[in-house]
Amino acid sequence: MSEAVTRSLATPPGLLASLDPLLRQWLPRQRWFAGKGRPLTGFSLVAATELLPPGGRRGLYHLLVRAHQALAPVPGAAEQPADCYQLLIGEREALPPRLAPALIGHVTEGPLAGRTVYDALHDTRPAELLLEALRSGTRVGALRFERDPDQEIRPGLVPRLVTAEQSNSSVVYGDTFILKLLRRVVPGVNPDLELPLALAREGGDRVPAPTAWMCADLGGDPYVLGVLQPFVQGAADGWELALRELAKGEDFTAEARALGRATAEVHTALARTLPTVTLGSSQVRHLVDGMTDRLGSAAQAVPALRPYARALRSAFEALADLAAQGCTWTAQRVHGDLHLGQCLRSPGGRWWLIDFEGEPSKPLAERRMPQPPLRDVAGMLRSFDYAAHAAGHRAPGWADSCRAAYCSGYARAAGADPRTDPVLLRAYETDKAIYEVVYEARHRPDWLPVPLAAIRRLAADGGAPSPSQLSHPSLPSHPSLPACPPSPRRPRP
Repeated sequence: MSEAVTRSLATPPGLLASLDPLLRQWLPRQRWFAGKGRPLTGFSLVAATELLPPGGRRGLYHLLVRAHQALAPVPGAAEQPADCYQLLIGEREALPPRLAPALIGHVTEGPLAGRTVYDALHDTRPAELLLEALRSGTRVGALRFERDPDQEIRPGLVPRLVTAEQSNSSVVYGDTFILKLLRRVVPGVNPDLELPLALAREGGDRVPAPTAWMCADLGGDPYVLGVLQPFVQGAADGWELALRELAKGEDFTAEARALGRATAEVHTALARTLPTVTLGSSQVRHLVDGMTDRLGSAAQAVPALRPYARALRSAFEALADLAAQGCTWTAQRVHGDLHLGQCLRSPGGRWWLIDFEGEPSKPLAERRMPQPPLRDVAGMLRSFDYAAHAAGHRAPGWADSCRAAYCSGYARAAGADPRTDPVLLRAYETDKAIYEVVYEARHRPDWLPVPLAAIRRLAADGGAPSPSQLSHPSLPSHPSLPACPPSPRRPRP
């Protein structure tokens, strides 16, 4: 990293203040900004590191910035805890046309007055500097770059920013590696690095093993900032592949079955590698209370949910009732946010699972808690439903067929069919659909009808198993399925 300054930046007076008015306009427009709909009230600097020497044609700053926001979009509303965002800010005298989409704005005062600032991930040289730092395993101020010594990182790989909508930012290097740069960061062990590393040690081959990673050491707490992994060249993500097959009217059940098998293999490897726990009545009650609270908050935020709230709550209470009767479940580390877009199919037909960060809106401690594997299964079942709705009415029954095939594939690898636990599956599907309603209402209102259709179905189910939860072969019991005491025998008349 020959051009980089290997010291922490003594923050120039007024640096953040000069960027403040530009960031207030730019940050809320980014897909990865979590605070949409609430006014920004200010910024505070967590850390700043200068990655290029001052005085050159371009500058480069790595910033960790807290964005302070009101809880509600009304004057005088109380503030919520501030989220911390990772920003890579480039500065030039003027931007070339190719960098126009990266523009943040023109600074009018402060240490960068007269300069143009932009999102530097769009620029080739800053992206190259990040890879070189990862390759050399250097430290730059508070930033720490580490790598797996058994994996080679060749110099000179050409970077390109992935422009698809994402909750983070990704850069592909020469079709060899992909760097996922986390945008909203929190202190602690991030499962997006922790779980793939654990699976790599286990010898798992369904998740790309981390090649290098980027962290910040601040106040004794590590922040995971980015993870570099092998790029699966020529792979299609499951969402794109499903939509393509839907558009052609092609059957997708074989792929869904293979994806179910891949999911079960990852779950089995995680259970072997990391501790598992048993969920009894009190733990399930806590789980149900969380689901019920999320339903209440969602109904407040999205009025369209309110007519279904009582029926949806019954899905959670049915789970609590089972636990009260003595049923227990085995919980383990899981993906935490599994859907078609988190899966890659290689040209050879092999499925990979990626992005183990979990739901970014949830606290890190919650994302790292052991969960029943059916949480991941429910997320994938919801994803098939999304794909079917995205394709319109061209393929009636497509989602049900894929859901059944996925569960069958999972069963063959795991030894148990998820559909044999319909109460837990319905609770997790309901919780996921509620999350989707809130997400779409905030970020993509045009998509809101998709989860609302699921909400209507789940509310109408009343706990009755759907067709895809029936007509499956009898399978042996499995640790992830509920263990319930036998029902007391009735005396014979």
